[in-house]
Amino acid sequence: MELVAFDLDGTLLNRHQRLSDYTLDTLERLKSAGIFYTVATGRTHFAAMPCIAGHQFPNWQIFKNGVEWWDPQQNLYRHRNLLSQSHISELLTSFEENQITPFVFCLDEDGSHKVYHAPLTGHLSDHIANELGNHKNMSLHPISELSHHARITNISAMGHPEFIDNIIQDTQKHQHLTAYSGGGIYNPDAFWLDIHHSNVCKGSALMELKAEIGAERLIVFGDGDNDLSMFSQSDEAFATDNALMHVKDAATQVIGHHDEDGVARYLRKRYDL
Repeated sequence: MELVAFDLDGTLLNRHQRLSDYTLDTLERLKSAGIFYTVATGRTHFAAMPCIAGHQFPNWQIFKNGVEWWDPQQNLYRHRNLLSQSHISELLTSFEENQITPFVFCLDEDGSHKVYHAPLTGHLSDHIANELGNHKNMSLHPISELSHHARITNISAMGHPEFIDNIIQDTQKHQHLTAYSGGGIYNPDAFWLDIHHSNVCKGSALMELKAEIGAERLIVFGDGDNDLSMFSQSDEAFATDNALMHVKDAATQVIGHHDEDGVARYLRKRYDL
């Protein structure tokens, strides 16, 4: 039995941040073939929902680089290695100094999702706020209301690559934090940033899932830095043609471009779909 895991942005999704018709049809064929497959993305569950809405991924799904799991069959969450306000308080100063708006994702006691953010600092933070505000199961709040007892899953942001890099360097001063960034897929000047607990990553999450389902092999597809942990844990790792060069170097093989159904075309050949 194989566990097959897909990154989303730059890998399974096209340039419109959606699953193409060809990819949708391929996933249905993969499901019919009895292959155990899932997504492993840096997006939150809510942020991924519109991107994968055309297909019912049947198994545990991995979000926020392993912090958040979702079982669509049981409508059940799992969360790993949450942060507290004390974990991030010093780092929030770095966001302010670099004029980047942090969005702090939290779980409330009743299981609801809340996002706390500093004052919006431009069109990129406006874009994030508008996108998050459209989710009926999530609410936005000023960061001044963030409780000392908050259960924080991650911090996300978007901004100019120079300022994002400054925050990443400050993150590296804290052993309990891990930061990933990337950009240029949809907007060359907009780099995303994601920060969460250093004890969790895509690779560790997928190895846990692999053991849980009794899979013998792990096959992964990705394009960015946050995919390297699952590349290193996998039996085979495939980078899309648009991937960063050092990600390609870490892969077993380089396949087609994400906007040309590279993953789907490979799947059809590999599994004779």
